[in-house]
Amino acid sequence: MDLPKNQFKAGLAAGRQQIGIWVTIPGSGHAESIAGCGFDWMLIDTEHSVMDLALVQAMLQAAAPYATQVLVRPGSLDLVEIKRLLDIGAQTILVPYVQSAAEAARAVQAVRYPPQGVRGVAGITRASRYGAVPDYNARANAEICLLVQVETAATLPHIEAICATEGVDGLFIGPADLAASMGHPGNPGHPEVRAAVLDAVRRIRAAGKPAGILSLDPDLLREAMAAGTLFTAVDVDQAILLRGARALAKTWKS
Repeated sequence: MDLPKNQFKAGLAAGRQQIGIWVTIPGSGHAESIAGCGFDWMLIDTEHSVMDLALVQAMLQAAAPYATQVLVRPGSLDLVEIKRLLDIGAQTILVPYVQSAAEAARAVQAVRYPPQGVRGVAGITRASRYGAVPDYNARANAEICLLVQVETAATLPHIEAICATEGVDGLFIGPADLAASMGHPGNPGHPEVRAAVLDAVRRIRAAGKPAGILSLDPDLLREAMAAGTLFTAVDVDQAILLRGARALAKTWKS
């Protein structure tokens, strides 16, 4: 059995725009239904959800037959948590709240086997197809994709240094947290925040790295794509559900 190809990582390397969706609703059936919707990628978010490790594995398994690539966001830059997500088969990890090149380097260490990193070695895991992938431990690093989040005003001056960190495959801008750190909580559409987001995207691209974003604002998404984002999340599953449900209730109660 061969090592699974990380098509998301290959798409970034090719400079191809990839459209994604954020997944916060737990459940393997839900993951399977989203996987069949036609997005290039979907992100399972464990930072702001109730998902545990076993559920994430079930969701990865449910989405596996589909062309959609599955990313996973851990709760933090935690070496043990990241190791466990990789062992259950996640190939692309989005690490939140990375504020410096030193933290980015620590994230790189977390996703790589020695001698390049400190990922713990286990012989029989879903990642290695339970030992069926030849030389998995020697080959895994090539298909692991590491994305780090830039989401505070204090991190913005360090973008170029983070981009220069060997092993970082892309940088993701988080408008909501950035807005809060800039004194505009709950208002990621504030002109100052918008300008900072677009400037960050341009700087990431100028530094030679792929840039990503999540927003529910279609205008900001279009501006971000024009500025250079290559992995662009255009909505959140829970938000889609609530918009539809609230609109339906309003229609039938009016």
